[in-house]
This record gives sequence, structure tokens and C-alpha cells, in this order.
Amino acid sequence: MGEVSAEGLTLDLLREAREVVRSSPLGVINTPMIPWCQTTLPLDIHCNIHIKLENMQRTGSFKIRGVANQFARRPKGSHFVTMSAGNYGKSFAYASKHYGSKGKVVMPETAPVSRSSLIQSFGVEVERVPTSCLMNVVNRCVQEENMTFLHSYDDLDLIAGHSSLGMEVLEVMPEPDVVVVCCGGGGLLAGVAAAIKLSGCDKTRIYGVEPEGACTMYKSFIEKKPVGMDTQSIASGLAPPFAGTLPFELCQRYVEGIVLINDEEIKAAVSTLYRSGLVVEPSGSAAFAAIVNNKIPELEGKNVVCILSGGNIGKDELTNFPD
Repeated sequence: MGEVSAEGLTLDLLREAREVVRSSPLGVINTPMIPWCQTTLPLDIHCNIHIKLENMQRTGSFKIRGVANQFARRPKGSHFVTMSAGNYGKSFAYASKHYGSKGKVVMPETAPVSRSSLIQSFGVEVERVPTSCLMNVVNRCVQEENMTFLHSYDDLDLIAGHSSLGMEVLEVMPEPDVVVVCCGGGGLLAGVAAAIKLSGCDKTRIYGVEPEGACTMYKSFIEKKPVGMDTQSIASGLAPPFAGTLPFELCQRYVEGIVLINDEEIKAAVSTLYRSGLVVEPSGSAAFAAIVNNKIPELEGKNVVCILSGGNIGKDELTNFPD
């Protein structure tokens, strides 16, 4: 991983990945992008916002894009291990079953049990461990069981796969003024930002959104190096223990800034989206929460894209959100 740098992510590489993702046997969808004004969602700002509905993606989140590119570029029949709180693990398990490869997902104990059951249903092994032990267990699998590690956010092929989402955005809105994307480890934010900037949209402002209790990229921007922290948030998908090295490099280069939202704002966003007919998980609603809570500067009169990154939330979980 160490030798890969931001320079390695070229427009040619992204275009190639876009074709791999588009033609993937995993059936990745070019998800709808709809104008905010065609929904009942509230908005106090006068601007033209489009919402990218990645909650309708195969496996319920954007993660399948990066996975499609990773699996296409790895030897068939490999025995893979990864770490994930849920969404990457679900896409990884779906791809493992499709490609007939053996797989194992190391999950934080804090992840919903429903997530681990779902992943196991694809025939993939799950090991639940304390968050602080995730990498140690992955390393043990690599060293002792000769597995190949697929990283859930700090990986060039993965980020190139995620960039296909940015390419799709530009097909609908060729010159957006502002694009708002959630940020956990930074893989999606880095991929979308690279796609938009390398496609020539120099003036587009791209913002990442993190929970206050899991603001690894925000802190990394301040310290000018990727950092870790004890993360805690209702948005478990945005709470890996550290920011990715390659995502950090790319975000530093292409992202305007990282804004923070709190768990109450995330909960309210999930409820607001649900009332308007959109099933979006806490992590997937972060960009929306940032916009409706006026965390993004200078949106008045602008062309804006808001990415709803995932919809993997169970009926049981939805009962915990305010009406």
C-alpha cells in the first residue's frame, strides 16, 4: 500500500474503472439523481439541489462500486479477508459468493448483529472483535492463514471504483458548484472528488461530512497527516478507527473542507428522509444533514449535489428514530 500515492489516480485510470464497474457481473446500477424540488424534503436555501440515490444501489450502498473494481483486478479463487462495520462487508460477501471465492469479514463488536447475520448468509465467515483489535485480527489472518487483505477504504482499485459515482453525477450535472459527500475512512469522498476535479471541474467545491464523534478526516486535515481516534457515532459506517492514507492524500488535494454534524442531526435527517419516502441509514444521511443544518457555506443560487450513500437500515432500527 505504501508505494501508491495520489499521483497514481489518473483520469485514464478512473475512466477504465468506470467501464469495469459499469460492465461488472455484480450488476452495479447507475442510480437515479433527482431534483430536490421533486420531493417533499424541506429546504430553506434557494438553490438547485440534486440528490444521488445511492441508497437504491445493489447491496444497498455505494460500496459495491469499489468492490466490483477490486474483485475484477484480483486473482480468481483467492481467499480474502476484510474489516467492515457492515456495508463494505455486505458488498464483499455478495461479490465473494458471485465469484466463488472464500472470504472472511472482521467486524467491530459494536456493529448490529443483523449485519453479521446477513454477511454470513452469503457464505462468508464473520469474526466480531473490539474495534481496537480489528487490524490485529486481519494481520493474523494474512500471516497465519495466508489470506489476502482487501481494504474497505484505503485501496487504489476501491477508490477508482467509487469514482464511478462522481462520473455519473457529471453526466447529469456537468458543472456542479458544490458536491456534498459523507466521509468515514474517506474512500468515497476521495473517489468522487478525484473524478470531478480530474474531469476539469476546477471551480467545484467538494465537502466531506463526518460525525463529531468520528472526525478522523477532519483531524487529519488539521494535523496534515492521517490520524486515528476512538470513534463513536450512531453512523457506524462513518466511524472507522483511522482515516485512510491514500484517501487523506486525495482529499487534501481535491476537497474544499470537512464539516461536522452531531448524532442528533443525523437521527433527525434519517427521520426527515423517511417521511419523504426515502429509506436512508444514518451514515447515508450525513450529506443531507449537513445541507439542512446549514453547515455548507454559500449554497444560495448554486447547483448542488447531495449524495445519499446507503439505505441499509432495518425496520427494527428505524423505530429508534424520532417521528
